[in-house]
Amino acid sequence: MDNNDVLRRVRYIFDFSDDKMIALFGSANYEVTRAQISNWLKKDDDPDYKGILDFELSTFLNGVINDKRGKKEGEQPSPEKKLNNNIVFKKLKIALKYRDEDILDIFKLVDLRISKTELSAFFRNPKQNQYKPCKDQFLRNFLQGLQMKLKEDSKKTSKKNKH
Repeated sequence: MDNNDVLRRVRYIFDFSDDKMIALFGSANYEVTRAQISNWLKKDDDPDYKGILDFELSTFLNGVINDKRGKKEGEQPSPEKKLNNNIVFKKLKIALKYRDEDILDIFKLVDLRISKTELSAFFRNPKQNQYKPCKDQFLRNFLQGLQMKLKEDSKKTSKKNKH
């Protein structure tokens, strides 16, 4: 999947403001401006559109991990210089503290059925025989299902708070 598309979707799913996005990059030791974020979030046909580099998206996802799980003491993980869907997927799994069952439930929300074995192949070391590259459709479906799940969860929470 395109890095800018991943950034846009993650921002929308978690409802991150510009200030929050800047803070997420900052928590992973990378300074960005509101203008950079704005240009990354634009559609490809906009004249101000700028592509976000692999290491920048990786840094952002490290910031999401810090935000969702708490920042680790000491040196921060180095952002990957080369990203692929498997790494993006794994970083989101880590940030959300999801187990395989959680991800399989999310795939069910978008009517995608895969086995636990197929799923674990995405998270293996690329040097292992069982490793499988994560195609765009899987990452896209995961993000779509995650959006559905989190919106559903927020509705439940707001209903509980009303009672």
